[in-house]
Amino acid sequence: MDIFTIITILTVLSAIFAFINTKFLKLPFTIGLMIIAMCFTLVIIILGYFEHWVLDEAKLIIDSIDFETVLLEVMLSFLLFAGALHTKLDELNKQRAPIMMFATLGVVISTFIIAGLMFWLAHAMGHDIAFIYCLLFGALISPTDPIAVLGILKAAKTPKKLEVKIVGESLFNDGVGVVVFLVILAVAEQGIASVEAEYVGFLFFEEVFGGIGLGLVMGWIGFQVMKAIDHYETEVMITLALVMGIYTVAQYVKFSGPLAVVVAGIYIGNKSPQIAWSETTQNYVDKFWELIDVLLNAILFVLIGFELLIVQINAEYVTFGLISIPLVLLARWIALKGPIELFKKKLDFLPKTDLIMTWGGIRGGISIALALSLKPEMERELFITVTYIIVVFSIIAQGLTIGPFVRRILARQKE
Repeated sequence: MDIFTIITILTVLSAIFAFINTKFLKLPFTIGLMIIAMCFTLVIIILGYFEHWVLDEAKLIIDSIDFETVLLEVMLSFLLFAGALHTKLDELNKQRAPIMMFATLGVVISTFIIAGLMFWLAHAMGHDIAFIYCLLFGALISPTDPIAVLGILKAAKTPKKLEVKIVGESLFNDGVGVVVFLVILAVAEQGIASVEAEYVGFLFFEEVFGGIGLGLVMGWIGFQVMKAIDHYETEVMITLALVMGIYTVAQYVKFSGPLAVVVAGIYIGNKSPQIAWSETTQNYVDKFWELIDVLLNAILFVLIGFELLIVQINAEYVTFGLISIPLVLLARWIALKGPIELFKKKLDFLPKTDLIMTWGGIRGGISIALALSLKPEMERELFITVTYIIVVFSIIAQGLTIGPFVRRILARQKE
């Protein structure tokens, strides 16, 4: 099936599901679309028992979509830029120290805690897994997904002070998480004996700081170009070209594309409205990127729902996934607790920030994409199933309850 037909099918289904959710379910946009897509997938699976060609055709479409490439190399850059563009630097700057600790040290600590817990769980269930593969799983499941977090927190009407921490962390920790994953993947492929500590350190430094530096340079260039003109059509095109150019350059020079796009988006979004853009240009840029955000989010979460077709459903894998949910939440709580306690008095954190950030750390498509990139000998099928179960629980259960959870905590504070 050609690429245009696949895009057409996904876009049409996304529009239909969005209509059903808006008209009838009235759930948060991304959650509603994913639930409808999963229900649609279950109907296809049931029909497949009676008419095999229905299930075969559906699997053929999903198998022809390289989810890892589509998300990490195509959609992610646009979605991150759209989110970063509306992130206010003054608010982010006040919380920069804890956010950076959450996004770096927090991801690393969470990776190792999850690896240890998964290694213990696997052996307790009689499933022998090498610790390095558990580390890979820890790296892919530790980052919260900014794509999922941004949409869900807006719907939940989370207090701004808390939203900045969660969104800021998620914008940066996915880039760091991907770097940690790639480093551990290199060790897993080459063997711990053949990978020197200096190489690991250099790779991490190059990806993270190279990405941040590239984002600043490209963001500054884009800002200067837009400042020289006043033509909203051209300036919208420049922002689009900037995102695509940054991600392409980052892949070529082996820097972190997600971090570069986030930094450029924050720079452009904070500098341009006061200096480079007229009111008309800002309005068009904002609306354009809001539309990109909504459209790609719709397609992404429909895709996540459809990925149910390729997940192996067996008792052992499902049990493994269900037990993993509280273990992953525990690891996130432990990883956040240190930075929160360190900065709690200085930055006037809200009560129960650790619990709110733990429950508000939504996992999404990035984790699934990284799980799909594993090789068969790395327990790929098991980790795909476990990742999918955690992501679905995260988006639906945590996403639907984070709003009431925050409101209840704030109401208790006022009493």
